Order: sequence, then structure tokens, then C-alpha cells
Amino acid sequence: MFSLTACDKQTKIKQDGLSYCTEGSPSSFNPQTATSNVTLDATTSQLYNRLLFIDPNTQQFKAGLAIDWEISEDRLSYRFFLRKNVRFHQTDYFTPTRPFDADDVIFSFSRILDKTNPYHDVSPTGYPFFEGIELDQQVQALVKIDDYTIEFKLVRPDSSFIANLASDFSVILSAEYADTLIALNKKADIDNLPIGTGPFKFKEYRTDNFIRYQRHDDYWGDNAKIKQLIFDITPNASSRLAKLLTQECDIMAYPAASQVEMISEHDRVSISVETGLNVAYWAFNTEKAPFDNPKIRRALAHTINQETLLQAVYYNTGVNAKSILPPVSWAYNPYLKSYKYNLAYARQLLTEAGYPNGFSMDIMALKSSQVYNPDAVKMAELIQSELAQIGIEVRIIKYEWQLMEKKLQQSEYDSYLLGWVADNNDPDNFFRFQLSCNAINTGSNYTRWCNSEFDDLINQAVTETEYIERVTLYYRAQEIIQQELPLIPLAHSLRLHAYTSGLKGVETTAFGGINFINTVRQ
Repeated sequence: MFSLTACDKQTKIKQDGLSYCTEGSPSSFNPQTATSNVTLDATTSQLYNRLLFIDPNTQQFKAGLAIDWEISEDRLSYRFFLRKNVRFHQTDYFTPTRPFDADDVIFSFSRILDKTNPYHDVSPTGYPFFEGIELDQQVQALVKIDDYTIEFKLVRPDSSFIANLASDFSVILSAEYADTLIALNKKADIDNLPIGTGPFKFKEYRTDNFIRYQRHDDYWGDNAKIKQLIFDITPNASSRLAKLLTQECDIMAYPAASQVEMISEHDRVSISVETGLNVAYWAFNTEKAPFDNPKIRRALAHTINQETLLQAVYYNTGVNAKSILPPVSWAYNPYLKSYKYNLAYARQLLTEAGYPNGFSMDIMALKSSQVYNPDAVKMAELIQSELAQIGIEVRIIKYEWQLMEKKLQQSEYDSYLLGWVADNNDPDNFFRFQLSCNAINTGSNYTRWCNSEFDDLINQAVTETEYIERVTLYYRAQEIIQQELPLIPLAHSLRLHAYTSGLKGVETTAFGGINFINTVRQ
């Protein structure tokens, strides 16, 4: 009787696959329902395709499941011509009987938009990205023209619409699989046992341990170079590094900034450094006293020593933030002035706001390293030390993302350290999802800050076609954020990955995604 030992399995992976040490478990295997980069990394580019995507090198839109598209003169109709002969995954739990067509696009978006769709309420988390961008208020109708042509009809022109369809969340699911699950009374499986058209298909998941994928040999494009892909779930950065150095992992997600110098000294390990479209910030529950007072928030802003944060937390793998938009964004306002580190002035503002003796507060921080913040707990400790000097006592509460997200949605917090990684290259992506009034209702504006002028500006910006007009509107929107400070921008981080030197073709984007379709071991 033949058996495959653990050592044999590891050898087999080394021969025809690779192992990626990721920092956490996905919350779902459907990015439509998710918010975390961990989930997007594990799903979007591995399991699925979108109608179109953004080329990571040129930042231009490229054909995906749509081979071409047309936009009407009034910018209210977007017609997509779909790719033929695209095959869905065949797995142990589903065998497709037809190729991808318009019905799959209709289902994928109707599930989100149509409250009567049998799958609309299946996800307990809803569709945070699409709710945050108010997709249901953008799309008037989704029409099937024929089996390989669909058309989105919009309520009003929206300059961010095409970019949102290219985001990591806008994946296409199988309508046939959905119908099969209804017949089996297993609708929840659609988000947990995934079926897509991507270069890899789902094989196995052991919670908080690993995810196993196999190559999709009927992929419509060039097949992936590797046959097996393992996501090794390792939350601790030191443990990820140890696995990389002992060759248990081929690629390490988000090495700690403090590890970069040491990694660079190893001959067998390389490190990739790229500019990221991201921001780390300190945000507040603006419906809760004393954080409902902008003067208090400004006082707190003057306690931040950004240079110390960059050195102690980022080890100089980031840059100071003055806006939630990073400097590489075309809408970044370079005329914003940052709040200077000034404890005496912070104390004066506290006195003017009625808190001469300070107060007590909580800061929630993620335990795990993130793209935008390599060590939120250490950052919280540095802020805690500064606030103590002006009479503010801070309790730091450390969470994994799933529990922190629950606390945020229930508004059970004073403040939190979090951030954002752009899903596309349109600036609306930074503003609407996190800070619009509607995003309070949809559950993604955790600050609960609502400013009508700000909302008017970002709504007007997406209807504009002239570049200079959009820039002017976004400049003003950034000024309002700086004045009101529902959140304090802290830093923009570089995107880091470490990998064994023999690997080629690991593709990462400024938006935070990772793609292994062209990865090869040399």
C-alpha cells in the first residue's frame, strides 16, 4: 500500500507548485462579500475573472471576460461584449454543463442589486464595497442583449463606474452553480465552495491553517505555470520569515518593516518594494463625546509625531500622510498642510474644548501586519505615550480583523487604527466607501461622520468628465477632511513581499492584489 508522507507532499509542491505565506484567513471565498486584503489576495486573481481589469504597469483598463466595451454619448449606457469559450471550474462538488455567458454576468450583479434575488441575503456581511459606492443608486437596469452582450444602464453619469467594475470585488460567478445550490438547498456554499473562471480552482481549506488550489487546465488564457498553489496561513511576521528562510514558503506576505534589512542580506531571498495606493490613519467615533467635537480631534492630531512613527513603525518604508489620498494619486492635493507635532498647543485645544485635565479613551488596533500599517499595536503604544503627556489615558485593545470589524459595525469603540488600500485608480474609491453619509447606513463609514458639503463634492466629481473640474472638487473634499478630521492620515506604506530568489513572475499591484498566473520557479 502506497502512502504520501508529509515530506513527499512538500517535495511535490516544490516540484510543480509554490507556497505563499499569507498573514490571515479569508472571511469568505467570494470577494463580493469581503473587505479585507487577505480575502482579496486569496480569491480575486486566483479563482475568478472580472469583465475588465487595470493593468498594474500602465494603469489602463484591459479586457477580461469582456473583450470590448462601448460607452454611450450621454454616458448612461455601458455595453460589454463577452468572451466566448470560457470554462468554469470543474471540481469535486460541481460539474458545469455550459461555458460562461451573459447569464453569469446578470446573476453576479443582480445578486447584489436586486433585493428579491434568492442570493441577495445569503451573505451575512452583505456587499460592503458595492454598498459603500452606492451601486444600487448608480445602476438603473442590467440588460441581456444576447448570450454574449450585456448592458448596464445608469441613473446618472458616473466617471468612476468603469473603474469600479475593474476592482477586485467585481468578480463573475456561475449562475448555473447558483441554480444547482438552490436545488440542493445549499445556497451558502456559493461563497464558501467557490466556482469561478480563474487560473486556479479551489481544492481544500483548513481553517486558519492552509488553502490548497489546483491549476484550472481549461483556463481561457495561457494556463498558470504552476500546478499547485498553497496559501499557508501564518499571522505572525516572524513565523512567516522563518518559513521563508527554511524554504517552507516560497513567498512571504508583508514582511515586518523591521525585517527588511535582514532579508536583504540573504542571498537566496529577494524583496520587492513598490509604491502603494494606500493610507494608514487614526479614526474616531464622531458620534461619541468627546470625539464629536472637531476641536478635540484637532488636539489629538497635534500629538502625532509622524517622523517617529515612520522610523519606529515603518522603519522608513513609508512616507508621511497629509491626505487620505497618496501623493501618486492624480487628485492628491499638494497644498494641504499637516498638523504639526505640538503638545503645548494640543493641551490648549483640550482646555478650550472643556477638557483641561484630559480624559480616558480606547484605541483599537489590529494584531496582524497590514499593507498600510506594519505594526498597529506598536503605533498605538507610541500614540498612548504622547497622549499621556497631555492628560489623556489610553487603553489599547488588540483584535484580529473579524472581531474588530464586528465592533466597528456595532459602533462599540472610541477610536481605531486602520487604513485603506485602493481597489482601483479612481480617487472616488478612497472617499465614498469610507466617509460618505450613505456609507454610514451601509456599514463601511466607521467614523459615522456625515458632511453634506463633502458629499455634494464627491457626488459632483463622479459626474464630471473634465479632468480639471474633478481635480478641483477633490482638492476641496480633502480640505474638508483636514478641517473636520473624522480621521487623521498618518502614513502611506510601500508594498513589500519577500520571496525565494528562484521565483519569477509574481505580480502585485498598487491596489494590494497578488497574482500567481505567471509565476514560475527557475
